[in-house]
Amino acid sequence: MNNPSEAQSSTTKKPMITDVFVEGAKKGWVIATTSTVPNVLMAFVIIKALQITGALDLIGILFSPIMAIFGLPGEAAAVLIGAWMSMGGAVGVVITLFDQGILNGAHIAILAPAIYLMGSQVQYIGRIMGPIGTEGRYIPVMIIISILNAFGAMLVMNLFV
Repeated sequence: MNNPSEAQSSTTKKPMITDVFVEGAKKGWVIATTSTVPNVLMAFVIIKALQITGALDLIGILFSPIMAIFGLPGEAAAVLIGAWMSMGGAVGVVITLFDQGILNGAHIAILAPAIYLMGSQVQYIGRIMGPIGTEGRYIPVMIIISILNAFGAMLVMNLFV
């Protein structure tokens, strides 16, 4: 009758749902302000620098034939390059290009799956693959697979949008 777990459960109080919510909101705020916002802000700055230097126009011209396969303007390649480095950065690039009228809603729908399928590989390779001891010869294969998946998703989305 004197079960230790019964005694322990009677003395341990469950936190109130409002306390759990507030604690979760605090953690979410920290993640947003220390991780997401800097990446999005960085993307705004990079796109502006590319525009000022004329490099964004050059990217548009160079990648136009490839991106046309997916129904996208050439400048959309900047989104994929950004996604490869950081998903938050890619979202920032999308927002900037949308704001400037280069991308529209259909373009964003085509790009969204690609952002998530190939997103943040540069970060993950350094943070995860190295520390767990992944052999270097497998990393290019994993990168190629994710890029092919992203391109396949854009082809499919182009059919539906």
